Amino acid sequence: MRVSVSWLREYVDLPADLPTGDLEQALVDLGIEVESVVDLAASVTGQLVVGEVREIEELTGFKKPIRFCRVDVGAANGTGEPQEIVCGARNFAVGDRVVVILPGGVLPGGFAIGARKTYGHNSAGMICSAKELGLGDDHSGIIVLGPDVTAKPGDDARPVVGLDDVVLDLEITPDRGYALSLRGLARELSHAFDVPLHDPALAPAPSGTETPAYPVEVRDPVGCDRFTARLVRGVDPNAPTPSWMAQRLVTAGIRSISLPVDITNYVMLELGQPMHAFDADRIVGPLVVRRAEAGEKLTTLDGVNRVLTADDMVICDDTGPISLAAVMGGETSEVVTGGTTNVLFEAAHWDPAMVGRTARQHKLFSEAAKRWERGVDPAVALVALERAVRLLTEHGGGTPSAEILDIDHVRPRTPISLPADLPTRRVGVEYPPARVVALLERVGCTVAQGADRLSEDPGAVGVASGVGTVLSVTPPTWRPDLTDPADLVEEVVRLDGYDKVPSVLPTAPPGRGLTPRQRRRRAVADSLAERGYVEVLAHPFVSPELADQLGLPADDPRRPAVRLANPLSEEEPLLRTTLLGPLLGTLKRNIGRGHRDLALYEIGAVFHPRVGAGSPPAMGVDRRPTDEEFAAADAVVPAQPVHVAVVLAGDIDPAGWWGPGRQAGWADAIEAARDVLAAAGIPDERVEVRAAEHAPWHPGRCAELRVDDAVVGHAGELHPAVVAALELPRRTSAMELNLDTLPPTPVTPAPTVSGFPPALIDVALVVDDSVPAEQVRRALEAGAGELLEDVRLFDVYSGAQLGEGRRSLAYKLTFRAPDRTLTVEEAVAARDAAVAVAAERFGATLRGA
Repeated sequence: MRVSVSWLREYVDLPADLPTGDLEQALVDLGIEVESVVDLAASVTGQLVVGEVREIEELTGFKKPIRFCRVDVGAANGTGEPQEIVCGARNFAVGDRVVVILPGGVLPGGFAIGARKTYGHNSAGMICSAKELGLGDDHSGIIVLGPDVTAKPGDDARPVVGLDDVVLDLEITPDRGYALSLRGLARELSHAFDVPLHDPALAPAPSGTETPAYPVEVRDPVGCDRFTARLVRGVDPNAPTPSWMAQRLVTAGIRSISLPVDITNYVMLELGQPMHAFDADRIVGPLVVRRAEAGEKLTTLDGVNRVLTADDMVICDDTGPISLAAVMGGETSEVVTGGTTNVLFEAAHWDPAMVGRTARQHKLFSEAAKRWERGVDPAVALVALERAVRLLTEHGGGTPSAEILDIDHVRPRTPISLPADLPTRRVGVEYPPARVVALLERVGCTVAQGADRLSEDPGAVGVASGVGTVLSVTPPTWRPDLTDPADLVEEVVRLDGYDKVPSVLPTAPPGRGLTPRQRRRRAVADSLAERGYVEVLAHPFVSPELADQLGLPADDPRRPAVRLANPLSEEEPLLRTTLLGPLLGTLKRNIGRGHRDLALYEIGAVFHPRVGAGSPPAMGVDRRPTDEEFAAADAVVPAQPVHVAVVLAGDIDPAGWWGPGRQAGWADAIEAARDVLAAAGIPDERVEVRAAEHAPWHPGRCAELRVDDAVVGHAGELHPAVVAALELPRRTSAMELNLDTLPPTPVTPAPTVSGFPPALIDVALVVDDSVPAEQVRRALEAGAGELLEDVRLFDVYSGAQLGEGRRSLAYKLTFRAPDRTLTVEEAVAARDAAVAVAAERFGATLRGA
């Protein structure tokens, strides 16, 4: 929010000699972020003067409209002759007074102005827009001075356009919506400097009358709990906005449009009450305030035809919606410059949550919506209405109606119980109860002790210490953010001064190091990173179509998903039930940017809804929830197991002069799963790999990973239909494991290291091709006994000489004894024992025997 200090001084008696640095520090101490403090007088150097346009010549033959102007700048140019200036703006005419910077001047940003030849004419200087002078963001046209400006050509233009002022650029946090107004900022500064406040909301305003200013029906008093309106007839449709008002609006970054519209914006900045001006002659029949019907359409003032939803609030006449309530008006009832003579002002109070949803749904973040979703004072509507009517009749003529509409369903604020010693206990700084009361009353709260007013005598019983004293605090109407005792404590600390809170770090309790779960997660991440996988962090939000794209069956437990009540995107309103969806999306995005060989991994939570769990219990912030409340809340929260997933595409071994390389495949995904289990501390003998059919994997190239005969995940090549649906490369492979289902890491004894040489024997066993190689390996381990140190599959062969449905599995067996060198007879006996068990279990025979 941008605001001039001179405007602020109208509402708060700031010291006349207040340095800008002290003003900035005071706002920061109050918790208001200051983006910048700009002394406009120093932002433009050189001659900035008032000029009057004498002649305009339209230049043709260029890509854009260009005008060659002769501008009277008095004696400022030293000759008294009109200044020749080339300008591209078209919002001025002969006789208009404009702002001119002459050669030698420098605009904000270091833009130096000189004399040069352009578009075939000499141009000496520039006719300035608000953006070029640093007064706002409007660059659509140059500044045209109003008829009320008395400055003549050649006069200094700085005081005319407000360049003799200081402008504050403030970032208002969402919890301080009241500060999005001059009234709110003035109140804050009155606290900081302990100076009088002139609250514009205390101006007298007439109450509503029995006869309404215009027939209005409010059908949703929750979405709109107050609606006021008043009619002004016979307004001069061509009345200009006074220059002082237009100047303040431009400084605030708001473009001047027309007198009635500018007044609504001015009152919004002044009081914080967004308003709307209707052309009463363009309204057909009575007004109705209601929820929109899904599919209704409205063309808003920005020219966009919007399709409404049932969450939107609209103002309608007999023709349908004419305004998107609290966000933006419609074209059919807008005030038209030069045509509107009867103006209906509306000032209402809307539900902040509704406004926030509507603004995000339609991506329409207007200045009004910004204030509504942060909270607006419902008590200021009639004051704002009176202020707007007075400004319009003063500068545009017209007669205000005696009838005033005021539909009021606003509920009174609920008192908050605040232990008087709570600020002291929470912050660690002594706040006497009398001080607590004084600070809360400065905020605007009404404070009482029980049924009686709290004694201001600090020596009163129970008050000096605050122990056992409970205050009943009713927040003011302009502070909707004050809802809990913690909010009141924050206000006490803020106004008393954050600098008075000592920066003392609490003593850290003795730690126990990482938990087993944390150690396992880090070990898994390190293992995958060491093997060349790159970690990504994908958003956990997915679209409803993802389950179909992954080919999940109708009864798959991964299909039911948690839907967010307020998603960031309506296209992805669900929480993921598998890591593969977002991870494959990341893979696709990287491939689209030219990366061909990718190996990605992610460790994160997935979310499974608890069907029929009900609603969580209501828990406040005044105390720690009980164990029972925690348990009840956890029973409703979706189950969130931690998974790890990898995806591979392209070459896992790059090609080059050394060879053709190797494409990543299903075996690499399975190997990644084995690496994860090993890093998680699961011994290899407890891991089993079996063929399986599980979406989204290829039914013939999918494996399930089992630990102690319990399935913990799957790995393999993705189904071709999934690859096609997600537009991924052929042979894309993936793996996903549930880390939470893994058993605790067992205590692993230190291995015995033998210094004796190994005995290496290869065996090739012929088995049915339906027998898993892993099962054969386990049979060899079982039969070989304690002398077997390692067994590894190194070749798979199938051919006509082996017979139909048969294949050969070749294993490399390593035998070693801890205390001696093995003899040939011992090694062969161990090999034969291993082969015997394989023959017994699977009918295996030695190849060539």
